[in-house]
Amino acid sequence: MRAVNREKLASAALIVGVFVLWEVSCLAFGISEIILPRPSQIIATLIDRWPALMPHAVQTLYTTLVGFALGVGAGVVIGLLIGSSRLAYNVAFPLLVGFSSIPKVAVVPIFVLWFGSGTVPAVLTSAIICVFPVVVNMATGLATTEPELEDVLRTLKASKRDILLNVGLPRAMPYFFASLKVAVTLSFVGTVISETVASNRGVGNMMLIASSNFNVPLVFAGLFILAGLGVALYVIFSLIERRVTGWANRKTEFAGG
Repeated sequence: MRAVNREKLASAALIVGVFVLWEVSCLAFGISEIILPRPSQIIATLIDRWPALMPHAVQTLYTTLVGFALGVGAGVVIGLLIGSSRLAYNVAFPLLVGFSSIPKVAVVPIFVLWFGSGTVPAVLTSAIICVFPVVVNMATGLATTEPELEDVLRTLKASKRDILLNVGLPRAMPYFFASLKVAVTLSFVGTVISETVASNRGVGNMMLIASSNFNVPLVFAGLFILAGLGVALYVIFSLIERRVTGWANRKTEFAGG
């Protein structure tokens, strides 16, 4: 417990130190706010513009969560199908890799052509960008089930469905939550990409307008909002992971304690 508290204090000290160094460096070298605004200027902009920024933050958060939910749902289904069959894994995985390699900004114009500008392209972009990590981790988690254990369960008359529900899925949970923490940050990336291309609302659109007006502190304020939302969701999923997959981290805690 003391080691964990020390790590948290060290992490907080590092964050504070980075911002202090940033502030002092800008003052010492006379860096203009057009090039790199000081953290104090960014925070002041956040406070002054918060009534106008809040609707954009809510829109981005809503779009991201909807797209994230759709992407995770699709990723879990595909991951279960691929991870449950070696043949499906070998056949479908190259296609998934190819699909994941496509720059997501390239598909935004297609979504705009199909659905028009607005929330729908942002939701779809957010969804497709977070599918691949979930699929890979779910398939990998299911593949870690020992063949010997499956053989033992089959001798006990367990069906393939029973093995999947009672052994495969629990074994895949640590991988699944690891993918969620990656996917939620990617989901924000997809949302902001779409908002900068095909939306008149959201933090991405606000940052685009601010940059065109050379309002750099406001651009960095948008980055701070995105970072704050991403960290908050990451922490939430970490807490849920600790509750659901505590058994997987128990050995590590014993070793460190």
